[in-house]
Amino acid sequence: MKISKASPLPDLAALVCQECLDHGIEVVLSGGACVSIFTENKYASFDLDFVLRTTVRRKAIRDVMASLGFREDGRHFLHPETPYIVEFLSPPLSVGGEPVKDIHEIRRGKKVLRLLSPTDCIKDRLAAFYHWNDRPSLDQAVLVYRDNRADLGEIRRWSAREKMEDKFALFKEMIAK
Repeated sequence: MKISKASPLPDLAALVCQECLDHGIEVVLSGGACVSIFTENKYASFDLDFVLRTTVRRKAIRDVMASLGFREDGRHFLHPETPYIVEFLSPPLSVGGEPVKDIHEIRRGKKVLRLLSPTDCIKDRLAAFYHWNDRPSLDQAVLVYRDNRADLGEIRRWSAREKMEDKFALFKEMIAK
């Protein structure tokens, strides 16, 4: 795939993920890019946040990204032909205080994109709302829930573990509308 301004986010994310996997670097897409994918761009994100599954030397990541035409700019990677910014976050892959166990996969041609499941994507967005009162993240969690099959019981259990039952009640009220 040639990267261009018209490259859809899922295709670009799959390209980066597959290239990393081909070089022994396990990554999982998280954050707003997952929201974009699960809502078919009802929420648009231009940040591709990949969480490393294990500790990896920055040079290895830099080499993979350079092979795709990206240049390093601080903690981000930029490509002249796309508005998307790529970042690699340190392990562990977690939402709130819990490790993520269920990795979702989407195939884009011969490439695989590993990303949070819809349930963990919702928990990721709710974590921002729960701990930083980020209201747009709550709205994103609602969008993902409405467009996907997600385990509300698991979200409730996790919310209780985060000691956020009161804020979970607001989420539950919003998804019922």
